[in-house]
Amino acid sequence: MGMNTTQPPPSTRTDAYDVIVIGGGAVGENVAWYARANGFTVALIERDLVGGECSYWACIPSKALLRPGEVLSAARRVPGAEPAVTGAVDVAATLHTRDVSSSHWDDAAQASWLDSIDVTLIRGQGRLAGERRVEVETDDGVRLLQARIAVALATGTSAATPPIEGLDTIRFWDSRDVTSSQTIPNHLMILGGGVVGAEMAQAYRRLGAEVTVVELFDRLLAVEEPAAGELLGQVYADEGITVITGAKAVAAKRDRDDGPVSLVLEDGRVLQADELLVSTGRSANSAGLGLESVGLEGNDYVAVDDQLRVKGVDGDWLYAVGDLNGRALLTHQGKYQARIAADVMGGKEVRAKADHIAVSRVAFTDPPVAAVGLTELQAREAGIAVEILNVPYSSVSASALLGRDIEGFAQLVIDGPRRTVVGATFVGPMAGALLHAATIAIVSKITLDELWHAVPAFPTLNELWLRLLEADRGI
Repeated sequence: MGMNTTQPPPSTRTDAYDVIVIGGGAVGENVAWYARANGFTVALIERDLVGGECSYWACIPSKALLRPGEVLSAARRVPGAEPAVTGAVDVAATLHTRDVSSSHWDDAAQASWLDSIDVTLIRGQGRLAGERRVEVETDDGVRLLQARIAVALATGTSAATPPIEGLDTIRFWDSRDVTSSQTIPNHLMILGGGVVGAEMAQAYRRLGAEVTVVELFDRLLAVEEPAAGELLGQVYADEGITVITGAKAVAAKRDRDDGPVSLVLEDGRVLQADELLVSTGRSANSAGLGLESVGLEGNDYVAVDDQLRVKGVDGDWLYAVGDLNGRALLTHQGKYQARIAADVMGGKEVRAKADHIAVSRVAFTDPPVAAVGLTELQAREAGIAVEILNVPYSSVSASALLGRDIEGFAQLVIDGPRRTVVGATFVGPMAGALLHAATIAIVSKITLDELWHAVPAFPTLNELWLRLLEADRGI
């Protein structure tokens, strides 16, 4: 008799890989990449687009929407360039550039990259089905996978919907809608003044919309240093962006789907706009992951240790990386965790610590707000004997080269007894370019006395570091 070459149906066949990754966003891709670099066979499961939130609906398209307005604003601050700026942002060209930067929401290039590094891409909904076992619901049925070494969960988060009366019955925008819209409304109302809300407020204002921001706390970017949000609020007022702080929304309604949206505030005010962006936080994509099959609950962030192994699961085989574990909801931090997790799978004795001591973050507003480590309040709450060093952007010659009316500051949070940096904030043009030096200072625990020997080039904004060290010495 000849050999039977008939393949069993997808529901009964089990394929084995060393590592199985559920979630093919930037974090899942990096787990797969580094696991391959460690010599493992890898399958990556993705139900939507390979590349995930950052590539198509967050980091990349949002910056494409912001960039034209930023360039025009910078040129208008420079006397020799200002006369050449005679028009406004080209909306059609901006949206086209956004579409190109997001690959027109086509993941063929990223899927091809996975193929080039010999990672098996399986399109479908993946979920755990017991120890080291994964089920994938595909268009062809349920496919069963077995992991020899590890399963990594990298499903990220989704925009959260706050419990506001009527909100769940009307059409509104979330973070995906605002970065992918093909039109600019006459009036955009934004609920939430965090990074998404603050960035999109300025982007849409510079694209021609009237913009109103409603923020529960007393300032924009409430998790950062107060002076950062206060300065940004002043800039937004000058640009014609209405920012309402200390305001709680209690109800939302539309009389018809294509009609204006109304937002009712706790104090009785009723605000109206053409579209409402709700940007009040994120929720973990843990439901439907099959966590119950390994004794966990699937309705919250997945707790992990510093090797990114899921707590409460025996055998050291299950990992949760990126936003899903709630440690630091930022793409670059998730990719860092992905590298750590893949190395742990490979037997290396490494642990994540950056998301405890040196989480770097940038709001790409104008001026940008860049920060790393602890704020002053966080450091004091941690029991650190805090010293604050703060200097204005105008304290360095490079600031004048950027043009007129450059506002901003640089601040370091110092552990006084140890004389080390535990936090830093930069607000002003090119702030993000100043941030990594602070990140290195925090991670290396270098003292202020040693930093005196790191000489910044003249005339650059890096001289802000020299001004900060001079402030430490009372100069």
